[in-house]
Amino acid sequence: MENPGMKTGPAAQRLILWIAILASFVSFLDSSVINVALPAMDRELGGGLATQQWVVDAYLITLGALILLAGSLSDVLGRILILRIGLIGFGVTSLVCAFAPTAEVLILGRGFQGAAAALLVPSSLALITANFSGPERAKAIGQWTAGTTVAFIAGPVLGGLLVDTVGWRAVFWINVVPIAVTLYLLAVLGMKDVRAHGIRIDYAGAVLCVLGLGGPVYALIEQGNQGWGSPSIWAPFGLGLLCLAGFLWRQATARQPLMPLSLFAVRNFGVGNIATTFIYAGLSIGGLIVVLFLQQVAGFPATAAALATLPISILNITLSSWFGALSGRFGPRWFMALGPLMGAAGYLLMVTSRLPVDYWTQLLPGILLFGLGLSVTVAPLTAAILGSVSEEQSGIGSAVNNAVARVAGLVGIAVLGLVTGPVFDLQGFHQALIATAVLLAVGGVVSGIGIQNPGKPAAPSTR
Repeated sequence: MENPGMKTGPAAQRLILWIAILASFVSFLDSSVINVALPAMDRELGGGLATQQWVVDAYLITLGALILLAGSLSDVLGRILILRIGLIGFGVTSLVCAFAPTAEVLILGRGFQGAAAALLVPSSLALITANFSGPERAKAIGQWTAGTTVAFIAGPVLGGLLVDTVGWRAVFWINVVPIAVTLYLLAVLGMKDVRAHGIRIDYAGAVLCVLGLGGPVYALIEQGNQGWGSPSIWAPFGLGLLCLAGFLWRQATARQPLMPLSLFAVRNFGVGNIATTFIYAGLSIGGLIVVLFLQQVAGFPATAAALATLPISILNITLSSWFGALSGRFGPRWFMALGPLMGAAGYLLMVTSRLPVDYWTQLLPGILLFGLGLSVTVAPLTAAILGSVSEEQSGIGSAVNNAVARVAGLVGIAVLGLVTGPVFDLQGFHQALIATAVLLAVGGVVSGIGIQNPGKPAAPSTR
């Protein structure tokens, strides 16, 4: 909570926006920059597709499972404090990953890195919702979305350049630079937290959430090696599902739950999170398969494979803030409906790809259409969900939405092997493209049917 006696002027708001963007930037960047570095990691450390999946999902498991706890901590202990702890932790664990001698150490470091990242996103968004209001909040969220989405999409470009020039380990130690800048800006801001009293944190719910996600994800990734008949597969899968059920029961019965289920009774919050599930599962699969296909099947170097997605970043930098402002003016419903459908059409266009790959005719048209659809979607989606909850619940509201997004991506990556088959080839690429398009399209349909635009204020009475 921010100091109630502090007035947030335009200069402070600009500084807060930059802090929020940079704090989330490193988290989103790291979750996407990793994709283009996976083949190089595999060549040095070994392990094949399963190790590549674990390098991605170890981060997403702890991020998705602990982001709810982080949202509560930011509301109870203060957003500034949690941001500082998260930034320092992310920097330390990035260096652990950068110097990992084995695949096992790298995977372990990625898990701790995800835990630190969980502290960053809900606190940064809560800073925006607490210091901006009305159309200015929608515009600020659009600018935040532009920065974080660019990190998510531009990560492969940066990763490709680093892999080809310095090596894959550079994708981790590069995080130190934005972290240092953000810590400096926090010191310049000088904003102090006011701690809430009498609030208990649901640690039991956090444990159930971690186990509930970890067990099924482990089973989905490793079933290709051991088969569903192995006790080491079905036992953690079943135990994880039981823990997930226990987590939901805990949230329904706890006096101060980690994830208040009452939030989902708010229409735009509930529908928006259903849409988020499908959209972000599609984004995670789609973002990974394009760079893997270009490197491992089409034979592109890492930099060229990364530059292939650069148009998406350019479109998001240019358009996300604008679409965020438009959704604040006209309502988010049709932006959230049409954007994912455009993205789905973009991925379907890429199904025409053949070997040898002609990037300009087979992939670029679909990439451009997807980039436009993504620009239309993300800021209105975030604004619709966060605008449906009170300022007091902004921390947990943003945490829930980000947890849903990360868990959707986590499950999407975990089932990738089932979609593509044991060998990632041209046919597997096409199957993954179709799966991505279906997920995005479902997210658009859900939004079009369920999202409601905010009503116009009632005219003042003349009596």
